[in-house]
Amino acid sequence: MGRKKIKPEEADQIAKNVFKSKITVKGKNLSEKQNTFQKIASNENTKIMFVSGPAGSTKTYMAVYSALRHLQKDEDLDLLYVRTAIESADKGLGALPGTLEEKFNPYMAPLEDKLDEMLPKTTQIKSDLIKSGRIQAMPINFLRGASWINKIVVADESQNFTFKELVTLITRIGDNTKLFICGDMMQSDINGKSGFSDMVKLFSDEESKERGIHNFRFNEHDIFRSEILKYIVTKLKNK
Repeated sequence: MGRKKIKPEEADQIAKNVFKSKITVKGKNLSEKQNTFQKIASNENTKIMFVSGPAGSTKTYMAVYSALRHLQKDEDLDLLYVRTAIESADKGLGALPGTLEEKFNPYMAPLEDKLDEMLPKTTQIKSDLIKSGRIQAMPINFLRGASWINKIVVADESQNFTFKELVTLITRIGDNTKLFICGDMMQSDINGKSGFSDMVKLFSDEESKERGIHNFRFNEHDIFRSEILKYIVTKLKNK
């Protein structure tokens, strides 16, 4: 899902057509809590949202939904999806075969799922967004040195980022940029090295909120994936 080389005239045509179809969330009405999330996310003063919650509580769903709404309103914005490859049996990207794009593409499944769910299937809008470079993906360990302007960044599975990686992530922020940093404090694949909880706590004060950094929590009651998952998460939480 990286930026692909296309002819300038093709890019211009894609840019003209990419939002002819309205971005919609098909088949779902937002809950009261999701509407609260969206209100905070759409506020121009909101710069960073730490989004925590258990599996199935719509963290990624709402982050991608909000990101697409921003792209719909502002043609200068791009969507960047950030994740780590650490879940792959403790292998780094260097140990996997293929190009960077080939190595990282399997980790894009959650984003692909959300795009397929939200974007009209009767158009080429998803393909055009990717071809034009308005939707890109990058592993967390390739962010150093980047400077983000006009970006909506969705960092997914952030409980698998170290504190140092999260520092790298949030210090890339520039003008007209918004970060959604999603994580599940009940899960981590990096053996106690997660920095997500500590980073959330660091920016949970009123001064941070006044400066546009928000901490939004979903819980087991917000799980929409299935009733059995809601039961499992509740059981694990109370063990």
